[in-house]
Amino acid sequence: MRIVTYNVRGFRNGVDRVLRVVRSLRPDVLLLQETGSRRTLRRFAAGASMRAAPDPRSPGRRRVKNAVLLAHPWRSSSAELVRFEGSRHWYPRGALAVRALSEEGSSLWLVSTHFGLNGSERGRQADALMRVVAGFGQVPAVVGGDLNATPEMRAPTRISTGLLDAWATAERGDGFTFPASRPEARIDYVFVSGSITVDSASLGGKGSAEASDHLPVCVDVVLTASERL
Repeated sequence: MRIVTYNVRGFRNGVDRVLRVVRSLRPDVLLLQETGSRRTLRRFAAGASMRAAPDPRSPGRRRVKNAVLLAHPWRSSSAELVRFEGSRHWYPRGALAVRALSEEGSSLWLVSTHFGLNGSERGRQADALMRVVAGFGQVPAVVGGDLNATPEMRAPTRISTGLLDAWATAERGDGFTFPASRPEARIDYVFVSGSITVDSASLGGKGSAEASDHLPVCVDVVLTASERL
């Protein structure tokens, strides 16, 4: 199973450019951040031959622009939007948590998240995220997103106490994802439950340096019989 997390910068470099990257990676699950409008996201999902999980509405509040997209045979059975307290009104941060099911009977929680720019803010957001993950119980989880923090900082360290950092587990070098044209920092991550086996990890895709200011993180995982819940 292939998981990709990708901050697409609101598709400001063009939907078609991002589509080329995603098509070259062929993900089963795509965790997006900065997805622009719902209309643009729908257009992108159709072009990628994937289904966007429901994006719960928050009347009177600005949208948290994270998304979870699924390829056949996966489908979403439920979705919950968690808004992080204390983030800016004009740029709210949060996490979209989606329960996904496959035709073969596998079940996963999939979370796309985007943290803030302030260190103490990110620490609180990491705590909030882990409370969400704790609520998943025995169902395995995958969390992907732009944490705006390097591995030694509080937010990634906090998440790593409960989930495995897939890139670190795969031992594939520095993993720098930002800025895409000349990467010098690892701020984009995929984390998985301990029951999920990380097979490999890689960065980028065809044309990724022109599609966004972040490189996508691509992780191949193996689900075991315990995921068939």
